[in-house]
Amino acid sequence: MKHLLLIALIASPLPCIAKDDIAAKKPNILLLFADDLGRYASAYADPQKPSPNDIITTPVFDRMAKEGALFQNAFVSVPSCTPSRAALVTGRHFFRNGSHSQLHHPWQKGIADPFEKIKGMPLTLRDGGYHIGLSLKLHMRQNLYGRENLYNKAGQSINGYSRLVSKANDKNAAREKIMREVRDNFRSFLAKRKSDQPFFYSFNPTNTHRVWAQGSGKLLWGLNPDDLKGKMPPTLPDEPLIREDFADYLGEAMAFDAACGELIQIVEEMGELDQTIVVISGDHGIPGFPRGKCNVHDFGSAVPLAIRWPKQIAAQRVVKVPVSLIDLAPTFLAAAGLVSKDDPNGQNLLPALQDGGTDAALRAWALIGREVHVGEARSARLPYPVRALRTADFLYVKNFKPDRWPMGDPLGVNTNAVPSFEQVLQNTRITFADIDASPTKAWLVEHRNEKRLEKFIDFAWSKRPAEELYDVRIDPHQLNNLADDPAYAPVLKKLRDQLMTELENNNDPRLLDDAFDRPPYCVGAGE
Repeated sequence: MKHLLLIALIASPLPCIAKDDIAAKKPNILLLFADDLGRYASAYADPQKPSPNDIITTPVFDRMAKEGALFQNAFVSVPSCTPSRAALVTGRHFFRNGSHSQLHHPWQKGIADPFEKIKGMPLTLRDGGYHIGLSLKLHMRQNLYGRENLYNKAGQSINGYSRLVSKANDKNAAREKIMREVRDNFRSFLAKRKSDQPFFYSFNPTNTHRVWAQGSGKLLWGLNPDDLKGKMPPTLPDEPLIREDFADYLGEAMAFDAACGELIQIVEEMGELDQTIVVISGDHGIPGFPRGKCNVHDFGSAVPLAIRWPKQIAAQRVVKVPVSLIDLAPTFLAAAGLVSKDDPNGQNLLPALQDGGTDAALRAWALIGREVHVGEARSARLPYPVRALRTADFLYVKNFKPDRWPMGDPLGVNTNAVPSFEQVLQNTRITFADIDASPTKAWLVEHRNEKRLEKFIDFAWSKRPAEELYDVRIDPHQLNNLADDPAYAPVLKKLRDQLMTELENNNDPRLLDDAFDRPPYCVGAGE
């Protein structure tokens, strides 16, 4: 009888028990987060809408999107590195994060910083039993993770991907060295994990940030710049040098995708991929191009987003309405059975992503804005204050100080001492400092007086009106400002009121007597 019972136990359907155990476990979380990565992935290619996505190939991102959820309209809270990342880890509108509401988190010494009271999603996960870690770019205070949880010892070569591989005699060996470092950083993190402990790991390479090797898109990835003819954003001149610049950027995005694949493969070989939430995204749009990074328009603020978590997120789920990356922290914590104490503005995305979930369960708008990016961009270190509301149909923009230059002061450009092409190429701060140094920026400065380029120069750095309104259903690139169109007056008022109500309800310092224009936010104001 004992032998029969033993045989029955061995033959019983144990997979059901294992399945229940897995469901009861807290999921791992793998956040793959590139610097300056706009909405570029082959999953976004659309035959009806020619774009740079037509020539890029991102098999890893595409797989995560196919096996999980693809977000068509994901936006950052602010198109600038530090505040975008801080908004993600707190789940709060960027302007609520004190020192971390601006690039490099400036703050007047001796004055209490509201951000000191923030715990953040990573430490909340840690205290909930997670092994946490981050590699490569942090751009925030180390105590958001803890110095002991930063894993870069194996190397950071991925950050210089195109520069290192382009000049290598053996390019395959150079690629493998870079990817080995990516794997080894992750493995050193996993080595400190306790048995059966869930993990949160954030991978943050900067290779998609400037600078990258000119011509590397074609050399390393076979991306022919001429294949971008007729596919460039209409805010950019369709010129050979600018197409090459864009192709080089897309090559870096492909390198990021390949690195993501290395980490996912490790998790898959561990047998834990299906109990891991995998997220791939970026902290804002493309650098060094007009209307890109630092801009609230889609070119600067829209990012790729794919989330995979089988059994919890429906495969091939496509989310069309706008979401914000501030939604990620509440989503991760909800998946872990934890609650943020940071009073987040973001929402848990999971109910809308399950089988039967719909976009109707989502907020369906994103609040975007910015203050200081490069501190020296304007005299007296003043910011360019802007807030925007992106809905499914419209983008509304409020420029609080339209007398200021949005991309920084035009140092030397309107004088006899115009910076040379090489100077603009090498030095971001030499003029229009909120546009990263790039071949595209240098070309525009050099050709700024050509009549045929007037509209592109306006897009690049001209002063802007107090309000902008774009109907993205018919104007997806936000070229035609409708703020003065009487036919859109009701929409303008509705979105203006909605935006201002959200700012007021969250005590935006910009509304509090322009607090961002002076200390403690504006360090060195008036100098």
